[in-house]
Amino acid sequence: MRAVVTGGGGYVGHRLGVALAAAGHDVLLLDLAAPTVPLAPRLRFACVDVRDEEALAAAFTSADVVFHLASFGMSGSQQLLPDVIEAVNVGGTRAVLQASLAASVPSLVYLSTYNVVYGGQRIENGDESLPYFPLHRHPDAYSRTKAVVEQLVLAANMTPLPGRPGRYLRTCALRPAGIYGPGEQRHLPRIVRYLEMGLFSFVIGPPHEGIVDWLHVDNLVQAMLLAAEALTAGRAHVAAGQAYFIHDDHPGVTSRVNNFEFLRPLVEGLGYAFPRIVLPAGLMYRLAFLLECLHRALLPAYDLSRLFILTRAEVLKSSGTHWFSIAKARRELGYAPVRHDFWLVVQWFLDRGHGRRLQSRKQRTSGVSTKHRRTCAPAAATALAALGVAVAVLLMQLCMAVLLGRLLGWAAGM
Repeated sequence: MRAVVTGGGGYVGHRLGVALAAAGHDVLLLDLAAPTVPLAPRLRFACVDVRDEEALAAAFTSADVVFHLASFGMSGSQQLLPDVIEAVNVGGTRAVLQASLAASVPSLVYLSTYNVVYGGQRIENGDESLPYFPLHRHPDAYSRTKAVVEQLVLAANMTPLPGRPGRYLRTCALRPAGIYGPGEQRHLPRIVRYLEMGLFSFVIGPPHEGIVDWLHVDNLVQAMLLAAEALTAGRAHVAAGQAYFIHDDHPGVTSRVNNFEFLRPLVEGLGYAFPRIVLPAGLMYRLAFLLECLHRALLPAYDLSRLFILTRAEVLKSSGTHWFSIAKARRELGYAPVRHDFWLVVQWFLDRGHGRRLQSRKQRTSGVSTKHRRTCAPAAATALAALGVAVAVLLMQLCMAVLLGRLLGWAAGM
């Protein structure tokens, strides 16, 4: 089998490519940046923009399946670039679909997201019968465009392949939970950076709220391989036109777990104290809105995300309860998630010099005692919380000043 992976230079894309190659398939990874590790045998890489339909069609030639993973704007300051998000996610997927038809690709697996049905409302044991969240109510462009695109992909199912009578493009979509694993580059490194900066000093919402699912990267790879197989005649095309929720199905550990409690092994494994301060989700949602406004106002002079950024979408995803059933994926794909040891993720960071234990050794050599640090820790956390409130007020004042300045400038120009 010949497989092509868009977004193949990223963490998940490369991991999928390695698994495909290990199974004996020829794999072409497409991305703007190559993987940061050497390519295994049977793996090739090509620098292709997902918006370039002509280049995609050439890359898709003779492909048996396309895995469409490329996207933009999932987290951090990328979420605040709506034009780029629209161009990559919607424009890029339209190009992928057209290129797939031009190259007579019979199967396409699309990597979607929980967010196509979630926008802050409470969801417990949700399944694929849930409607799409109203597009105009999404607080972020990423979630909105992923919902648009998933519908485009599924609508393209059973599109006749040009010049191939009786042959069709068959498509499906996987909706993964938050992805983790050793070397993951989006979620956990940001948490570790905030830990090291002393900014991870509070959690959002009480522990009985914010119940979510997570997904180990290798379980996601398993699901994608099964989905591709389930689009073929050998499996009676059972996945054609279908969407599937995917997570670890390890209740209380990596699924159906409070989002911040999921992070506890990482926080404590790196030698930090887990935050005791609990801030209301409503307050943090408003603060996130102010941070978004300030971030836009300061650009291009200063990128606020270099210090700290929190968006409204991130507040909703981290503090709102939304967990799902994977019964359909088990039943139709044969998905059987494996339980992975989270300590391997912690160890990955420790091996790269992260963690307070390393810092403690440096502090001991400079004469700072452990007892003194422990005594100062609660006071420091309280001080940091107070500082956070002061920063929130300051941000509000800055945003109002910037907005007033822009209004005055607009009025002067009339």
